[in-house]
Amino acid sequence: MASWLFGLAIFLIHLLGFLSAVLALLSSRTSQGAVAWIISLVTIPYLAVPAYWIFGRPRFYGYVSARGERDTVLRRILARYRERLEPHVVKAQNPDIRAVEQLAMMPLTSGNQAELLVDGKATFDSLFAGIDAACDYVLIQFFIVRHDALGHKLKDHLLRAANRGVRVYFLYDEVGSRKLSEGYLHELTEGGVEVSAFRSSRGFKHRFQLNFRNHRKIMVVDGAQGWLGGFNVGVEYLGQHPRHGPWRDTHLKLAGPSVLGLQEAFWEDWHWATGEVINLCWEPLVTCAECHNVVIVPSGPADRQETASLLVQHAIHSAHDRLWVTSPYFVPDQGVQDALRLASMRGVDVRIMIPEHPDHLLIYLSAFSFLPDMVRAGVKVYRYQPGFLHQKVILIDDTTAAVGTVNLDNRSFRLNFEITAFIPDRRFAAEVRLMLERDFADCRRVSYDELERRPLWSKLVSRAAYLTAPIQ
Repeated sequence: MASWLFGLAIFLIHLLGFLSAVLALLSSRTSQGAVAWIISLVTIPYLAVPAYWIFGRPRFYGYVSARGERDTVLRRILARYRERLEPHVVKAQNPDIRAVEQLAMMPLTSGNQAELLVDGKATFDSLFAGIDAACDYVLIQFFIVRHDALGHKLKDHLLRAANRGVRVYFLYDEVGSRKLSEGYLHELTEGGVEVSAFRSSRGFKHRFQLNFRNHRKIMVVDGAQGWLGGFNVGVEYLGQHPRHGPWRDTHLKLAGPSVLGLQEAFWEDWHWATGEVINLCWEPLVTCAECHNVVIVPSGPADRQETASLLVQHAIHSAHDRLWVTSPYFVPDQGVQDALRLASMRGVDVRIMIPEHPDHLLIYLSAFSFLPDMVRAGVKVYRYQPGFLHQKVILIDDTTAAVGTVNLDNRSFRLNFEITAFIPDRRFAAEVRLMLERDFADCRRVSYDELERRPLWSKLVSRAAYLTAPIQ
């Protein structure tokens, strides 16, 4: 009897491996990923099946179905919102801009003011001032929130807003903020703040979706002002952590119709987390003296397209003179690597700024496996010296810049919910160029000889680390 049950169990495990391999064949987003999963699932299903159902799911199916569940509500509210937005929509003649609009599924709008916020003090002073000025509601979302001095300062501002009658909605990622204390959350809830975790594994059907993250950092005040960028909430983001030293990051403050794009992204995330469709102001507000055109690009594993990866590739292909990219985690897929090399070969000034000292060792090691080929093709790689570099910024020629939450790695391209402000404006691009020129002055350029002189064991470790890139 025991042997019969054992044989049945073995048969069922292999059957599940075969069925999972069929699913991988049908749904994997890259041929390399499909081949790797199929071989593993068929040959070693005992290990590969649980790994596939945790790490191999290509899309966030629960989020897709949640959109469908409230489809009539979504259509009705968004139809009214988009109708009101129409006077501020820019009819882009440039096909490069139209492609971004198609990726974003959001329009390019005029009447926006975009303000760069460089480093922690400027960013959190602006965020806290925005909370203190709120009249109706505050929407706030971070990947990481810590219950340290900065986290408690944020909590105090949110509680004061709630105390004066402002509706406050606080959303955090369950993995990124896993160390956030129950006491911190309880104090917010008791003070009238609506609090929720973004749980990718919410519900029995989605319990295996543990590899997705909500990496967005968004704040919206009254539908009129919005913030996004690289900062999370913790004292290290103010440069107060001895391991990381000075923290270099960039955030963005927006005012105008584009803020409603940030609001829409938060609105959908809140619905997934809570099932609620919250009542917000969808009336575009134009309040700027010097206006920028902006399109908000949300991206994530529920998209029909690989939005973040395609946005980055599109930026590379559209550059003619200059492409400057900063990213703390630089492990791009083959398509992005090839596009960067080709851009350099056609004479574009391609510069990549990454940290000198890592905070994620595997990602740091992985880059050494492909950096030699990039540098040999003419791509200029710079390592930031004063402290940790965390900003996510792209400059295209002298015409366009993008600021957001997307890193150049597989997690941001395929596993994380992200958000980017794409700004085709020469004045704003000039500000970004000046900012990045100051940063490049604090970098050292990586040479091909330096990369090639590494010992054999280091090259082997780098190649092995790069094999883990899909789940880093």
